[in-house]
Amino acid sequence: MVVRSSRLLLAVVLCASVPLRAIADKPAVPPSKPAAPAPAADAPKSDATPAPSAAPATPAPSATPAGARPPAASNRGAKLKVDYVVAIVNDAIILNSELEARRMPVLVEAQQISDPKERERRVAKLTSQVLDEMVNDEVMVQAAEAAKIEIEPGEVQAALDEIKQQNNLDDSGLASALAGQGFTMSNYRQEVRRQMLRLRAINQLVAPKVQITEEDVRARYDQMARRTEQVQAVRLSHMLFRLPDHPTEQQIAEAKERAGKAIARVKAGEEFAKVAQAESDDDSTKSTGGELGWFQRGSMANPAWEPIVFAMEKGDVRGPVTGPAGFHVFQVTEIKRSDLKPFPEMKEQLQRELRRREMDKQTQTWVEELRKKAYIDIKLQ
Repeated sequence: MVVRSSRLLLAVVLCASVPLRAIADKPAVPPSKPAAPAPAADAPKSDATPAPSAAPATPAPSATPAGARPPAASNRGAKLKVDYVVAIVNDAIILNSELEARRMPVLVEAQQISDPKERERRVAKLTSQVLDEMVNDEVMVQAAEAAKIEIEPGEVQAALDEIKQQNNLDDSGLASALAGQGFTMSNYRQEVRRQMLRLRAINQLVAPKVQITEEDVRARYDQMARRTEQVQAVRLSHMLFRLPDHPTEQQIAEAKERAGKAIARVKAGEEFAKVAQAESDDDSTKSTGGELGWFQRGSMANPAWEPIVFAMEKGDVRGPVTGPAGFHVFQVTEIKRSDLKPFPEMKEQLQRELRRREMDKQTQTWVEELRKKAYIDIKLQ
């Protein structure tokens, strides 16, 4: 699984997602649906809150379900859905209701699969992936707390204010939007804090390990330059010197001789097109001077020709080249290459790209190490 260290998201309704880069220490605009809010501050942490109507299963003495509350009096006698633990991460638990809330957005496409067995397989796979992400989130939060990383209430409020501004909501509008999906403002505030904790932990515990040197940037630029210098497409003309299906040695020698004489005429100054009109055996192209058109890499009918023609410069003539119908003489009339900006103009962009890649790599390694040290018990049914 890929740990999205550079894309920790805050969630709320009515807005498209904007990523939070791991190099920034500030939340960004949230996506279209609220991520499940976190538990109250005095409960074990997990990344979602059980549905308001869910009644918690009796927990182990050392682990209390996050955000669980008894049913309202008006619901007495109603049929209740029993919640249960799907994972234990050290002294915290993740409830099925939390998992259900987190996985809901990613299951939309899977639920549209018509084949029941394939739909069940896809749902099971996505559920497992989502739970894995929740475990990763929890070990990061615990690592942040162990490192005494703090998020001040004012920082959380600033993040909420930005969320409201980006979504054009006031306090009541945000509270209403969250309540419509069964979340409280208090729990959502706690989830914002947890996500900020994870982000700050990456900044403080992982980012110092990321070192991008001038040599790294230059090597990346040189790699791009080598690729760019490769010919991307060629405009090609040819002459065909046809052979019968089972040619004799004499027929092969004669065709090669004709091809050689045609090449000599072009190199002596005659136009390739005029020589092709006079000498080529390809009736479909000789009237246009042997014009074949543009070819991208990988698009030639005979792959064996590609290393030859893509190594040619504009105006080059090569042959005779063996083909299924006989011998060919090729000329490259035009070449397309991709443009690459000078290094000084690309340097900052490449630094950001390399740093982002290394941050993702180091964060994944960090989370894997945290998981190895943690007690993790997956109880997904």
